[in-house]
Amino acid sequence: MDATGLTDHRLPGSTGEHLLQCAYGTGERAERFYGDQVLDHLNHEMIAFVQRMELAFVATSDNRGEADCSLRAGPPGFLRVFDERCLAYPEYRGNGVMASLGNIAENPNAGLLLIDFTREVIGLHVNGRARIAADSELRAEFEDVPTDFEHGRAPECWVVINVVEAYIHCRKHIPHLRPVTGEERAWGTDDVRRKGGDHFGVRRDRREAAAGR
Repeated sequence: MDATGLTDHRLPGSTGEHLLQCAYGTGERAERFYGDQVLDHLNHEMIAFVQRMELAFVATSDNRGEADCSLRAGPPGFLRVFDERCLAYPEYRGNGVMASLGNIAENPNAGLLLIDFTREVIGLHVNGRARIAADSELRAEFEDVPTDFEHGRAPECWVVINVVEAYIHCRKHIPHLRPVTGEERAWGTDDVRRKGGDHFGVRRDRREAAAGR
């Protein structure tokens, strides 16, 4: 902590983190974690981990700080690592809401959580500054952008993330899962029912309420 007791600017993390570390007496443990595990780039092991991931949880927030967490998935390699400080993932046609992209347009701070549930049972946090790039823009800027896309889908744009922090998510509470093989998935479909339909009954409830039932 500095003389004001607010934060230690030598360390990663937020003022809130440092305040609570002081309040709960975890500062020594936190400083050890920062020193042992937090990088401002991806090392070789992290890059290999990212490149074999099939899903990523994406956290964003708007300029008021209202948060959203979403999921992006694809075959291994859908997350493209261009160098130790830059990666990108494709954005495909979805429900048209653009929640994550809308947040990034207002607030570039974004966090990825990558978890291997099946092999290593470990996770990786990647926090950074995000921007939206057209497919043609990304190809002009970087090599090794794929041209053949899984299931015939082509990205509408890409999210490019410049890495600020990268660190481990411990395996202590990560469930060990087994992948399902041979399951047919409706990749890229626009069929409402196959996408999940009204699984949680929101449309049904609103229609019933509108009908005065």
